[in-house]
Amino acid sequence: MSQIRSLEQLVQNLRDQPSRRVAVAAGHDPHTIQAAARAAAEGIAEVTLVGDGARIAGLCAEYGLAAEAFKVVDEPDALAAGAVAVGLVRDGEADVLMKGLIPTASYMKLILNKETGLLPPGNVLSHVSVFELPAYRATHDKLLFAADVAIIPQPDQAAKVQILRYCLEAARSFGVEQPRAALLAATEKVSPRMPATVEAAAIVADGDFGDAIVEGPLALDVALSPEACVIKGLDSRVGGQADILVFPNIETGNVFYKASTLLAGARLAAAVVGTSAPCVLTSRADSEESKFLSIALGCRLVG
Repeated sequence: MSQIRSLEQLVQNLRDQPSRRVAVAAGHDPHTIQAAARAAAEGIAEVTLVGDGARIAGLCAEYGLAAEAFKVVDEPDALAAGAVAVGLVRDGEADVLMKGLIPTASYMKLILNKETGLLPPGNVLSHVSVFELPAYRATHDKLLFAADVAIIPQPDQAAKVQILRYCLEAARSFGVEQPRAALLAATEKVSPRMPATVEAAAIVADGDFGDAIVEGPLALDVALSPEACVIKGLDSRVGGQADILVFPNIETGNVFYKASTLLAGARLAAAVVGTSAPCVLTSRADSEESKFLSIALGCRLVG
């Protein structure tokens, strides 16, 4: 398939594929229902809303949405609704899980439950974001994949390898044939005083990532800007052309995430990965568009 270079192209690509089944945990908040209705209308998802049936009906009427676009499982209690939605995914009756009006901690606890959850033994739970940054698209005509901004506070070297592999898998699912990944740090020089640089160098030295080009440590400027590479005299195969950014810790990733959306006008989609099925995790305050695009990402990531 040809490379998907924008989030609009992602949606168009999914329109041409069989729709995926999405189960929404506590799916009775306005933005989630609007996003789910759009996904159903676009033909990319068959949506089951597990939640308060009366509230769902009321919201559909309030926003002029076709209630018949969804299958509704009436469960007013948010925690019970989450358990039902996780069960649908675990039992193969849904392909993607999505968070609705359920606390994030409760949603994650259901996913992580060793008996009834969705995390296979040995896997690291992580979070992949796909950024459409206007400036980067203008100069590079592509999306940017990044992790982890939301799950692992201080990933060790082994966790970073799994995070990198999740990002490579996501990029390849978008048709990126030879993904270029940057293991980020504050400098390209390896120093024991900066553990992120030591770990990045070790991952590059020890890892086998197929046809991917993986380099690190790299600072953000040389990962994204060819001009910065020239100025610094850096000879790098990633050199200003990164498809993937792997952050050294959650503070770095979270600041990048919020700066990109608040200051740089980024559109984005995000999903929890490492699980047996993609799990959409958005904030209750996120826009309808962000939730819709995250549904689209979840559908794209289905194996």
